[in-house]
Amino acid sequence: MYRWEIVRAVTAQRVFGIVRSGSAEEAATGARAVLDAGLRAVEVALTTPGALTALARVRADRPEALLGAGTVLDGAAARAAVEAGARFLVSPSLHPEVIRTGHRYGVPVFPGVSTPTEMVRALEEGADALKLFPASAVGPSWLSDIRAALPQAPVIPTGGVTIEDAPEWIAAGAVACGMGSALTSGGAAAAGERVAALLDRLARAR
Repeated sequence: MYRWEIVRAVTAQRVFGIVRSGSAEEAATGARAVLDAGLRAVEVALTTPGALTALARVRADRPEALLGAGTVLDGAAARAAVEAGARFLVSPSLHPEVIRTGHRYGVPVFPGVSTPTEMVRALEEGADALKLFPASAVGPSWLSDIRAALPQAPVIPTGGVTIEDAPEWIAAGAVACGMGSALTSGGAAAAGERVAALLDRLARAR
């Protein structure tokens, strides 16, 4: 896929999962759980010990999945993530080096932003979408106000987004939401129930 096709696929369901665990095995299990529950895209945070191993394992048995790497802070980490199978990269902050490295290998990058100034700078650096982080520090109404001034900004709220307020973020103009423990905690069965409930809410919200 081209970068724009990956972005479209990652945001098609208006949500992707985020896995941050204590080991590669736990991360791989968590990623498989939300994928099997119906999500098409999931990000594995590089703060997870053995995160690259987890990415490679899930890539091997879920080759159709849209796997991403999160908390990517430099070019070396970006390249390692791509080599492990990541098809998109996410950062909590703005690192032009990560954007350049991702694009060098045909992979979209979603840097973290929290102000209009950072949003514009990220777009100027070539960001494919913008991770609004932490979303819990603002709210959907804030995003709606920002979108009035920056309607071209493809924003993905992450950090504190819940099943209940995810539709509000989408209604405010978000292209998708990144969701971690609100979806992935409690084991495979619980994750499956949450994913099903969320996808239903988002479908009705549209």
